Amino acid sequence: MQNTVVVGAQWGDEGKAKITDLLATKADLIIRYQGGCNAGHTVVVGDKTYKFHLIPSGILYEGKTCFIGAGTVIHPETFEREIQDLVKQGISTKALKVSPLASITMPYHIEVDGYSENTAKKGKIGTTKKGIGPTYTDKIARYGLKIEDLYSKEALSEKLDIILPLKNKQLKEVFGLKTYSKEEITTLCEQYADIFRPYVAFDWQDILNEAKKSGKTVLFEGAQGIMLDIDYGTYPFVTSSNPIAGGACIGSGFGPTMIKEVIGVSKAYITRVGEGPFVTELTDEIGEGIRNVGHEFGTTTGRPRRCGWFDSVVARYGMLVSGLTSMAITKIDVFDNFEEIKVCTAYKNSKTGEIYKNYPTNVFIHKDLVPVYESHKGWMSDITNCKNWDELPQNAQKYLKRLEELFEIPISIVSVGPKREQTIILK
Repeated sequence: MQNTVVVGAQWGDEGKAKITDLLATKADLIIRYQGGCNAGHTVVVGDKTYKFHLIPSGILYEGKTCFIGAGTVIHPETFEREIQDLVKQGISTKALKVSPLASITMPYHIEVDGYSENTAKKGKIGTTKKGIGPTYTDKIARYGLKIEDLYSKEALSEKLDIILPLKNKQLKEVFGLKTYSKEEITTLCEQYADIFRPYVAFDWQDILNEAKKSGKTVLFEGAQGIMLDIDYGTYPFVTSSNPIAGGACIGSGFGPTMIKEVIGVSKAYITRVGEGPFVTELTDEIGEGIRNVGHEFGTTTGRPRRCGWFDSVVARYGMLVSGLTSMAITKIDVFDNFEEIKVCTAYKNSKTGEIYKNYPTNVFIHKDLVPVYESHKGWMSDITNCKNWDELPQNAQKYLKRLEELFEIPISIVSVGPKREQTIILK
């Protein structure tokens, strides 16, 4: 395996964790490069199911270094709970490293996130209320806290003297929330320092340099999906970081020359959680059927996901902005009992008749867009035990080949079930 980025090619929840887990067995260094605990990854290994939010799924395997990069935001209490859960399951966390440049989600970030979402009317985004957006806001505004700040009393004291007057003014006058004393935050930061101490990698430059010089294989793991990217997603209904493949360079510490492959992950249909445009959404019994068969409920929140037919307009857009070299298709087995399967090939403006082959980034016209569909015959058989391409029913092969034609890159992996062995490797 070459150095590879695994990126969600839809609105997240595409099954990236299974693909990452599969590739992690062949990688030396696995890097989570963006996002926070609003992400949820489920990995099934044998008869065990593991749920991850911050820690790379490569932690399950010996001999792998797992690195949480500078592009992430970390809620310390969630990080601690995830560590404890892994240890209880007999998983060693000694190979886990955390960048000292990663940003810290503080209690007030969660409070602001909850207040903003709960009081929003037209502007409701549908966030997980985990404080991710406010943490990134403070990072960009240059008054956030980084993990390295926890280990210098002088630096932390000076930072808090700058941050707290601004933050408390905002908390009180804008949001009507409680304020924090310097003593409260200092005590909290001392607790956070203890949580991160066994994992913080002040030698992160040496780790990355050694991996580069010795030719180690690197796997870059993102959260969410391309359509939730802060710059290229359905803004403002997006996350607050860059899930696209380019974000791997910013969030990991490696430059773009380290990346050789970019694998997009798409379901055989498409889902999204939260608010925002969704042209192929099915609000009828078909959508409900996909949700129930596919168990489409959020790993982090438990919220039911909105479901729809595969959208090749989204897929082609993802191929462009993330430079995808191949696609992994997951959950095709959800269609085992479907007589008819539809694929969106374009959008049509119901008012003007205009046809869109490229994704319209102005989300405010999406209310007028309707999908242009083509229909495919289902295979009406169980494919969960198929081990290779030839064992797939002919109609399943035709469906996959048509998807390849539409998004113009090869399919490298087909997942026919949640377990690792329920995977067909094509490339």
